[in-house]
Parts: sequence; structure tokens; C-alpha cells
Amino acid sequence: MSTRAPLIRRVAVEALGTAALVTVVVGSGIQATGLTRDTGVQLLANSLATVFGLGVLIAFLGPVSGAHFNPVVTLAAYVTGRRGGEGPGLRDVAAYVPAQVVGAVGGAVLADAMFGNPVLTLSTSGRWAGHLWLGEVVATAGLVWLVFGLARAGRAHLTPVLVACYIGAAYWFTSSTSFANPAVTVGRAFTDTYAGIAPASVPPFLAAQLLGAAVGLGLVAVCFGRPAPPSAHGAAVPQQSTRPAEESALTP
Repeated sequence: MSTRAPLIRRVAVEALGTAALVTVVVGSGIQATGLTRDTGVQLLANSLATVFGLGVLIAFLGPVSGAHFNPVVTLAAYVTGRRGGEGPGLRDVAAYVPAQVVGAVGGAVLADAMFGNPVLTLSTSGRWAGHLWLGEVVATAGLVWLVFGLARAGRAHLTPVLVACYIGAAYWFTSSTSFANPAVTVGRAFTDTYAGIAPASVPPFLAAQLLGAAVGLGLVAVCFGRPAPPSAHGAAVPQQSTRPAEESALTP
């Protein structure tokens, strides 16, 4: 898109994109558990569906809203964009984050409805353990490091493929299977299926994800330095896109 979309359209895209992402995650988990009892095959099916679904959603909706679909990405874009006056403002953050959470819950409801399960049923899958929280710190730090590192390196066009690949890998190399997304975590509390997480387990996951986001931004600074400041004439350093590179990086 040659111009930035109105806020209401970007918010709608964030809600719909997050809903679609959670529908993929939850729906593929339901399908997998209905087809096989092998937990390895279940995880493989769930992770592959998420990889393909996430990549499509980022490529498809990224030109409208930046395809964050993730509060930690939105918050990180705000933090990194303040210095140069780029990225989402407080008004954008205040609109994006609730839309992402509402969309995530809606996606879980839709997935359950498609498979004939009771809707808005709280999960009973407890995920309360220190090693799982560490896994969330690692997963979220890696995601933020990748997204904003690509933007700093001028490689944001690779985001759909690389972010999807990273999330697919993180399903397998993290103990928590890489939620790495507060909105998705909340949404998954509203489905008592394979992908669910008990409400009592949600708060420490959210805390771990926020910590991971901070670690990820630290890694970006170490590896790529700070963003270039505005020029002496007061104009921001030109970007390849009309949207800020940090905001268009993602989506998660």
C-alpha cells in the first residue's frame, strides 16, 4: 500500500489477523488430536499448520497494519520508534493491543465451533513450571530479536518467511512450545483442547513474554546498534517503505 491505512482499518486487520492465527493454532490442534494419539505427530501437525498460516497472514495483511498480531511486537515497535518519531504511537498501541486480545479469543471460539466443541470453555491444561517460563522468555526474545533485527538490517521483506520458520522451530526447541504472544496466550485460555492453557497459568506466561521482549530488544541493540537518528535537516532517514520499518516488520 502506498499510504498508511486509517487507524480503524489497521485495528480491524490486527483483530482479524490475530483471530485467524489463533484459529489456525487451536483448530489444527483439535484436528491433530482427532487423527492420531501420537503426541509427536500431533505437535508436528500443529506446528506445520502454524508455520504456513502465520507466513500467509504476515504476507497478506502486513501492508495494512504491519501484521503485528502480538502485543509484545506492538510495544517493542513503540519503544524502538520513539527516538526517531517512527513506529506506532500511544494511540496506536492503545487500539492495537485490545484488538489483538479480542481477536485471539474470537479465534479460539471459532475453532471450537468449527469442530463442534463447547465454546468459551476455559482450559484445564495447567502449564505452571519454571522451565516453561524460561522457554517463553527464550521464545519471545528470539522473536523480537529476529523481527527488529531484520528491520535494522534492511531485510524486513523476508519477515513472512523467516518469522514463520522461527516460530515453527521454536515449537520444537522451547519447553513451552513457544506461545511468545500475550494475546494468543489469553485466547488459548478459552479453549479446553490440545492448544489450551489454564487461566491460572496465563499470568506467569505473560510476565515471561514481556521479559523476553526486553531481552530481545537488548539483543537487537547489541547486534545492530541504535536506529539512525533524524538528519541535520530534521527529516527522518529515508525508508524503503512509506511505513516505518520497525512497524512493518511483523507480524506472532
